[in-house]
Amino acid sequence: MPSHSPRSRPAAHRSTGRSPRSLKTAATALTAALAAALCLTGLTGAATPAAASSPSLKSLAESKGIYFGGEITQDLLSNSTATSLAGSQFDMITPGNEMKWDTTEPSQGNFNFGPGDAIVNFAQANGMKVRGHNLVWYSQLPSWVSNLPSGQVQSAMENHITTEATHYKGEVYSWDVVNEPFNDDGSYRGDAFYNAMGSGYIADALRTAHAADPGAKLYINDYNIEGENAKSNALYSLVQQLKSQGVPIDGVGFESHFIVGQLPTDLQANMARFTALGVNVAVTELDDRMPTPPSTGNLTQQATDDAYVVQACLATNGCVGVSQWAVGDADSWVPGFFSGYGAATLFDSNYQPKPSFNAVVNALGGSSGGATGPIVGYGGLCLDDRAASTADLNPIQVYTCNGTTAQQWTVNQAGNTLRVLGKCLDVNGGGTADGTTVDLYTCNNTGAQVWMPQSNGSLYNPQSGKCLDDSGWSTTPGTQAQIWDCSTNANQQWKLPS
Repeated sequence: MPSHSPRSRPAAHRSTGRSPRSLKTAATALTAALAAALCLTGLTGAATPAAASSPSLKSLAESKGIYFGGEITQDLLSNSTATSLAGSQFDMITPGNEMKWDTTEPSQGNFNFGPGDAIVNFAQANGMKVRGHNLVWYSQLPSWVSNLPSGQVQSAMENHITTEATHYKGEVYSWDVVNEPFNDDGSYRGDAFYNAMGSGYIADALRTAHAADPGAKLYINDYNIEGENAKSNALYSLVQQLKSQGVPIDGVGFESHFIVGQLPTDLQANMARFTALGVNVAVTELDDRMPTPPSTGNLTQQATDDAYVVQACLATNGCVGVSQWAVGDADSWVPGFFSGYGAATLFDSNYQPKPSFNAVVNALGGSSGGATGPIVGYGGLCLDDRAASTADLNPIQVYTCNGTTAQQWTVNQAGNTLRVLGKCLDVNGGGTADGTTVDLYTCNNTGAQVWMPQSNGSLYNPQSGKCLDDSGWSTTPGTQAQIWDCSTNANQQWKLPS
């Protein structure tokens, strides 16, 4: 659950299965870019990550001709850590709930645009574009709409679209005009709009939105359409029909709510068949959930999955961008709807980058790093493999810098490891308690060997939630290093080789 007030999340129907064809890639690490240093803000004595420094997801995406976005809700705007991260990483933002019908027109003819305006103001202050989400959806629909006589539904729908799209005219990049119109078997949902107007409500909604804001890109958005199946075939046929009728439709949104390791193998081919109809495609609500607490294997597979999605978009002429459905794991909708699942985004519950972030940076062409040299800590002492031993569990200490091989650490981009003499810096026994020592150990792709550099110089181990620490602020050569609650103290600041 988020640390801020509870959120209204997308409808729980997204628990339905994925495409039967799945990507079952072995859980091997990608050669991913080591996370760029993160800005630390906020609480004294706690490392509270904010925006990752350049290159950011948005700058890398823009260099490839696409955008990289996220989703945010009004309550999260008071969380400076989340907003700093979103501002630094995303160039597109989607309001989670603030433009949906139950917020904007809770009673007939009474409109409330305050929450949506807050998201637009945040986006404009941070140089972001806005994906308007959404105008017509069967869920989060006020009861008064469903209770209207059939003969009044069309005029109510048209008035709602016209009023909202006019209010945000020139301020949104695109609209999800119709959201999730199909069942998984390819039939139309029997909602208030379909029941009153048949499938023609979709063309009417698109025409009405275009009349209100001719400059906005108009999308149909849905889930479980990422691979070729009955549902995506039905949507394909609809888009084909709309185009033949001259109905204004600019794009199809692939929501992309995935389960780790279960992505459709034909994602890129499916994107390409839609763009061949003359519309754009976008990944609009990406997340990739797994059982919690997350295992190292699942985090590695998630990195593979998310890079695969980005690569599919980059390979498709007409895929305009990727947005994930959250800022980070702390504000994701997933745990509230899928019991026992979570960890679905690129950033963990502390808004720290995960292996999936590194993999996406790599997929977007980011730098991979990999320098070798001393790691210099408090008092000018160096991180040192005691006696230059290669034995597992050999202590790692601070020692007078001397240029020996015992102090030549390689910052390894595959998994965020720190290596010396062919082995890895490891939290003893995978411990999480303050004062747990760090040792040398055979590299094994576990969370005990993941170290994420922060912009204040600390090295964060996400498995323990703690940072590499010079015990007792020692300047005595031979003092063994440990993990401790993260802080901004000098005894947790380490200068990496560059």
